Amino acid sequence: MAISTVPHLFIAGLGNLPYPMTRHSLGQFVIDALATRLGIQMKSDRGGYSGHGNVLIGNTSVNLTLFKSKSLMNISGPSIVKAYRQTVNSPSSMIILTDSLSHRVDAVSVKLGGSANGHNGVKSIISALGGEMGFYRFRLGIGRDESDAAEYVMRQLSSHERRYWDNNGLDLILREIEKVALKNAG
Repeated sequence: MAISTVPHLFIAGLGNLPYPMTRHSLGQFVIDALATRLGIQMKSDRGGYSGHGNVLIGNTSVNLTLFKSKSLMNISGPSIVKAYRQTVNSPSSMIILTDSLSHRVDAVSVKLGGSANGHNGVKSIISALGGEMGFYRFRLGIGRDESDAAEYVMRQLSSHERRYWDNNGLDLILREIEKVALKNAG
């Protein structure tokens, strides 16, 4: 009979701390929502904000580390990778939460590995990992309108978006985190 171990996951939310509550900082918004929901206290350190806890997600025990970089998103790779290497140091145990213009507001797209798909924050992480791409990306839909993409992503999350990602969207993300945890259970 195989002995199962509690999986350790590292989850980083992409965003820009100076621009909270914007669509481009949705990953960091969700990190805060996860911390609140799971009772994990976030603390400031040199590279960012991190929190750690042994939590129950669904029916699965998970040793979880949450992280938000203090660096701007497009150059956040080094600080994220440093925190990652101090915790799990296994690509399949890392989840990156990122905004996605390609997905509707109420969608989460989960992908293991692959390219950055044009996302500069993900490019920075891949570069800091020396080209390693075998980590999970949770692409959180922010939709898109007719305006300039750079302008659109820097707009504040609407009250609907904030409520969704703090409630039903967070439930969806937690279900996906549990699936990753089960794959990483020894």
